[in-house]
Amino acid sequence: MKINLSSIPVDDQEKALRFYTEKLGFQPKHDIPMGKHRWITLVSPEDPNGPELCLEPDEHPAVKPFKSALVEDGIPFTSFAVKDIAAEHKRLESLGVRFTQPPVDYGPVTAAVLDDTCGNLIQIAEGTMQ
Repeated sequence: MKINLSSIPVDDQEKALRFYTEKLGFQPKHDIPMGKHRWITLVSPEDPNGPELCLEPDEHPAVKPFKSALVEDGIPFTSFAVKDIAAEHKRLESLGVRFTQPPVDYGPVTAAVLDDTCGNLIQIAEGTMQ
């Protein structure tokens, strides 16, 4: 068994698509109209045939309170691996990405937390526990 798809709830699919591609650097894999919304998946340019990230509309009544609680407590929704966190932090800040936590060394991993502008905190991490 392997992971092939993971979803992240977003408040605006188009805004999320721009952020995750233009800022974070993911590439679109699927963008299929599905009535009011779209089936949008992204992949890493480092692994275009690897796991896909689905930009899922956050319209289910339970999702927004859940997301708000995570953000209020400073808990990232998910984590993405990076090779050089210092360089990635600097690159993202230069693109206007807001970090709620700068890179912090936790021993086997160094992590930072950013705001994805779509209602989520996202961790980026470098190290052995990714």
